[in-house]
Amino acid sequence: MKNELPNRWIENLEILDIAFQPILNIHTGDIFGVEALLRNYQDIGYKTIFDLFDDIYLENILYSFDIALREKAIKKFTKINNYQNIKLFYNLDNRLFEMPNFGAGNTDQIIKNYDILKENICFEISERHELKGESNIDKTLYHYKDEKFSIAIDDFGIGYSGYKLLYDVEPNVIKIDRFFLTNIEKDAKKKLMVRNITHLAIQLGIKLIAEGVETKDELLTCRDIGCHLVQGYLVQHPTKDVSEILNTYPHITSIVKKNSRSNNVKDHIKSNLDEIDSLKISTKMSDVFDYFKKHQRISIVPVVNSSKEPMGVLHEEDVKELLYSPYGRSLLLNNGSKKSKLKNIINPCGSTDINSDTSTIIELFSNDPDSKGIIITKNSKYYGFLSARSIINIMNEQNILHAREQSPLTKLPGNSLIEKYIDEAIYSKNTYIMCYFDLDNFKAFNDVYGFRNGDRVIQLFADILRKNLDSTFFKAHIGGDDFFVGVKCSNDTTYEYPIESSCTSYGENCSEDSSCAKIAHIEHIIHKFINDVKEFYTPDDKLNGYIISKDREGNAKKYELLSVSASVVEVHKQSKQRDKNLLDNVFSAQKKVAKYSPKHFSISTLL
Repeated sequence: MKNELPNRWIENLEILDIAFQPILNIHTGDIFGVEALLRNYQDIGYKTIFDLFDDIYLENILYSFDIALREKAIKKFTKINNYQNIKLFYNLDNRLFEMPNFGAGNTDQIIKNYDILKENICFEISERHELKGESNIDKTLYHYKDEKFSIAIDDFGIGYSGYKLLYDVEPNVIKIDRFFLTNIEKDAKKKLMVRNITHLAIQLGIKLIAEGVETKDELLTCRDIGCHLVQGYLVQHPTKDVSEILNTYPHITSIVKKNSRSNNVKDHIKSNLDEIDSLKISTKMSDVFDYFKKHQRISIVPVVNSSKEPMGVLHEEDVKELLYSPYGRSLLLNNGSKKSKLKNIINPCGSTDINSDTSTIIELFSNDPDSKGIIITKNSKYYGFLSARSIINIMNEQNILHAREQSPLTKLPGNSLIEKYIDEAIYSKNTYIMCYFDLDNFKAFNDVYGFRNGDRVIQLFADILRKNLDSTFFKAHIGGDDFFVGVKCSNDTTYEYPIESSCTSYGENCSEDSSCAKIAHIEHIIHKFINDVKEFYTPDDKLNGYIISKDREGNAKKYELLSVSASVVEVHKQSKQRDKNLLDNVFSAQKKVAKYSPKHFSISTLL
């Protein structure tokens, strides 16, 4: 393309510079790509980047300027170590199509000059700003997608057409806007919305970038929800010095490793993985037919690009349908065209990293009734395929494990799963609230009302736990009249009991994910049980407020009506003494304190 820029803007381009901000694999801390960001615009008299581009647009030279800036960014990108194996994310102005000299093939020539593959370039466009022409964003995305470049929707979720774009354009990447990620670990509504966006995108085969992540808690929450990639100040501020761009970011690797699950989830996934050889998107259709002839037991094949990134799956039945159609065979076997035939018949497929937990995989699979499996990646490259049968095997294994470990009376998890939960809580170095419940005066009730009614009381308490504590709580039955509850919290401060000074109505003044709110839920369990269990007594015993039973020496004695005591321990993220034996000792010491407390409650925090 001939340079049509006025001299003033050619000189300005010399002053302008490019900064890069890394985008990492959220599970490993390894670099996936960098976003190019314009810098030094203040030096040519502009307060914001948007003001600069508005002026260029009004001068009718937006496309010429952008092509020149694009080359500047690509040239500097090649100075980054290992640039051949990472992606460059470049932001586009959606008004490019309004320029009279807009054309095709210019980026192709630039990357050819710098020996860069198309797979290395991802064009971003934002839906943040109101569009002058409604179709501009669609036109821009379609144009670069048709030219075989990766495309990304930036600031997803804050515009008006996000889901329509997802449906119409099928981008390769979406970036979740910072608004949804700020304090996400404390905001149940944001967490739900991001989880839904993430799972929808994954099922469509779209990568998710958590953009603008600034804290460790935001990072870990996004990872647990299922985001593939992360970008933000927690990783690194944008830098103009390309030597500061690393292949791996140790501080991110350290965070994710310290907060990894203690059980061997990765090996569990590997043992169920089908190591199906993938096909490249450039594979000739004649070779595709040969593949299925050679592998007659395989009906689904993952398809990857030249960088081994998954693009979807190919179903044998779709190939056969075309093969036996009147013109399908001649069309598919026509190798004269350089365009990929596979692209037209591959199907979207959910994908997730080998480091994901099995619950994420199961949820992704369960949410799509037509799913035939999930692609597993390692560092964003194709690693293997989990077929529907393999995922069902994983689900059955988990169900059998839980059934084996359940209490037969309450159907709640038993001691082995409690031990596993405590180990994970201590290992994770997050803030956890753990509670030991003990029913008071249960033996006396059992002696007077019989074991059958005693079992009914145990079942009542288990039902109260289920109905009044949401899925974020781990609820378990130790045995007899003892129960255990645990929950991960988001706050960074400890709370001293009583908590009424900071919380009322079960934590209404607290963030739902805070220790304060979780402790208030536990208090509610105590009140609920003490009130509901009265219905198990005769009217006279209920009126008296006690029953007569024999103590251990055989002497008649008054026993108050059933209640429950709660011994609560906060294992704070800053607690240094995260020791299982210490936790057991604290629970044992607190049980008596809680039993004789007017509120049936005691609480400590590990130092």
